[in-house]
Amino acid sequence: MLFMEVWTPAQIKGFRQDLLAWYDQEGRHDLPWRKNQDPYRVLVSELMLQQTRVETVVDYFNRFMAALPTVQDLAAADEDQVLKLWEGLGYYSRARNLQKAARYVVNDLKGNWPESSDDLADLPGVGSYTAAAIASISFGEVVPAVDGNLYRVFSRLLKIDADIAQPKTRKIFYDAIAPIVDPDRPGDFNQAIMDLGSTYMKAKNPDTLHSPVRQYNAAFRDGVEDQYPVKTKKAKPVKQRWVAWISRKDDKLLFEKRPAQGLLANFWTFPLRPIDCIEAIEDPQLTVKPVVHVFTHRRWEIWLVEHQVQHPADNQAYFSPTEWAELSLPTLQHKLLKKLNEVSDVSEPES
Repeated sequence: MLFMEVWTPAQIKGFRQDLLAWYDQEGRHDLPWRKNQDPYRVLVSELMLQQTRVETVVDYFNRFMAALPTVQDLAAADEDQVLKLWEGLGYYSRARNLQKAARYVVNDLKGNWPESSDDLADLPGVGSYTAAAIASISFGEVVPAVDGNLYRVFSRLLKIDADIAQPKTRKIFYDAIAPIVDPDRPGDFNQAIMDLGSTYMKAKNPDTLHSPVRQYNAAFRDGVEDQYPVKTKKAKPVKQRWVAWISRKDDKLLFEKRPAQGLLANFWTFPLRPIDCIEAIEDPQLTVKPVVHVFTHRRWEIWLVEHQVQHPADNQAYFSPTEWAELSLPTLQHKLLKKLNEVSDVSEPES
């Protein structure tokens, strides 16, 4: 049976006041995407912040905005430029979706942004959280932006014992929090919750004793804060083993363009071939230990092997260090190049 505390109107009013007073004094107002409420800047930052730490995103955001300062610039850009600007952030579908959304706004909507979370969620790659963030920050819609931070903060504040790993739980949190969102400052309210979740109410080692909203924290009051949020454990990533072919031609190495669908779609990498076990590798190994790369649900272990390709396929090409520096390469490929340099003195050019 679901349990949660329900606040009185007086408690809701007090929470809003205390939260926003703290946010005005100590919120992260220096973050570059908070300098104005332009929906384009909010969209770019929100997609970058998915699966990525704030500290990492700041430089990427500034570089991206310097190159593509408006939604029209992003819509008109070549995909290769967008992916190059995104290089190193990973989860490259985010970058492709970002450009699809920009083109939808510019071409289909004639540059007019949707202003409600429901309509914003129709943009390619924009989920319910990002739509709510843009709607509240840029257009003042009174709507909670339900993400991991909000789950953690309000599961503790209200002692909501619903399993956040279950899709149906989002509606439970949405319905519980919607009446609490400040009607005058919904964008600041959602950003304050983000800041609260990354400071006093972190996943590990929270500092609730000094939290500006400690008096509202039911889980802390009852000594069970470490039990929230309730979440079933994720299944371990599926382990997959690969070899990366190292085929040389003068100072060049063989690259292969991956299929248009699936992991690392359309990126250039060393040719990767699956193996059932390490004993299946007959070519001379360059690495005793594999390069490890973890996707959301997969763990790839990749051994580098010498394997000279005499007749490259249509989706393969030899590139020199200068040439591959111009390509947008996934993080995995940079790991493979780094490992190859360690064992055979093949280095990437300085950027």
